[in-house]
Amino acid sequence: MGFNCGIVGLPNVGKSTLFNALTATAAAQAENFPFCTIEPNVGRVAVPDERLNKIAQIAKSEKIIPTQLEFVDIAGLVKGASKGEGLGNQFLANIREVDAILYVLRCFCDDNIVHVEGSVDPIRDSEIIETELMLADLESLEKRLPALLKKSRSGDKEIKKQVEIIEKTIKTLSEGKAARMVEIDEDEDIRIFKQLQLLTSKPVLYICNVSEEDAALGNEMTAEVAKMAKEKNACSVVISASIEAEISELDSESEKQEFLQTIGLKEAGLNKIIKSGYSLLNLITFFTAGPKEARAWTVRKNAKAPEAAGVIHTDFQRGFIKAETISYNDYIGLNGEAAAKEAGKMRQEGKDYIVQDGDVIYFKFNV
Repeated sequence: MGFNCGIVGLPNVGKSTLFNALTATAAAQAENFPFCTIEPNVGRVAVPDERLNKIAQIAKSEKIIPTQLEFVDIAGLVKGASKGEGLGNQFLANIREVDAILYVLRCFCDDNIVHVEGSVDPIRDSEIIETELMLADLESLEKRLPALLKKSRSGDKEIKKQVEIIEKTIKTLSEGKAARMVEIDEDEDIRIFKQLQLLTSKPVLYICNVSEEDAALGNEMTAEVAKMAKEKNACSVVISASIEAEISELDSESEKQEFLQTIGLKEAGLNKIIKSGYSLLNLITFFTAGPKEARAWTVRKNAKAPEAAGVIHTDFQRGFIKAETISYNDYIGLNGEAAAKEAGKMRQEGKDYIVQDGDVIYFKFNV
C-alpha cells in the first residue's frame, strides 16, 4: 500500500532543493529559473521511528526495515496554471495522483534569487496555489454536471446524489473555499465525494522555507503562515532547505546530530516534514519482529486486522485466521514476545480488531 505527498510551490521557492535533500539525491535539478523540474520526480523516504530500533534490539533481528512515504516533486506552479499558463494542466494532473499536498512557501529574502511574482509574500503565494487548484476543480465539476443532470432525469438515486454533491461543491468553490471545506457527513456521500478526486479536497501541510539564521525560531513570515494554517485547521513546518541540503551530504548519523547541535536545532527539518506527512495522511505504524528482520508497516488509522495483514501480503488477508498482538509498551516493558506471552499480554485478536499504533503483530493465516 503506497502513500504519497506531492510537493508544490511557485518557481524558485526552494522546492526542488528540499526534494533533493528529502530523498538524499540530486535527481531534481535545483536551478535558479522556473520550470527546471519538467517531469515529477519521485522519491521514497524512511519514516523515522525510534520504536523500531528498540524492537529490533530485543528481537535480535538481523535486518531493520522502516516504513516509507513517497514524495513527488511537482514543477513550479504559476498564476494562470489552470488556464494553461506555465506548464499548466500537466502539473495539475500530477497533483491529482497524490494523497496529500505539501505547499512549499518562500519565507526568506534573497536579492540573488528571483521571485516569479516580484516580491516575497508567502500568504499571497499560498493563495495563488490554492486558487489555481480551486479553478481546476471548478472547471472539472462544471464539465461533468450537464451530462449528470441529463441522466438524473431517469430517477437514478445514485446519479441524483452525485448531482447534489457536485452542486454543493461548486457552490463552495465559487465562494473561494477549497473542496475540503464542503460539509459531508453520510458515509455514502463521503464515498461519492472521494470519487470526484478533487485537488482541493486533499489534506495540506504548509512548509515554510527560511534562511539558515531563521531555521531554529522562524520569523514574522512563518508566524503569519502558522496563523493562516491554524485558521484552515492545517499545520505548518519551518525548515531551511539549504541546511537540509547540507545535512543530506553528511555520511553518518553522529555527524548529522553534531551539525544540528552546532546550529541550535533539535532535529532535522526533514524529519518534521516526514512525520507531519505521515500524520497528515492519518496513518499509523504496526510492527512485525523476528530473528530475520524487524519491520515497520503503514496502515490507515482505524484499519482492521485483516487489512493490516493485507499490507504484508494479499494471502495474509485472504486467509486471515487471527492476529497475535502485543502492545509496544508491553513488548518493550517485558523484553519481547516470550515474556509478554507468559505474562498474558499477547492477545488473540479476530477480524474486527482495530489495529493500534505501535502494535507488534504475528498474523496467523491459511490459504
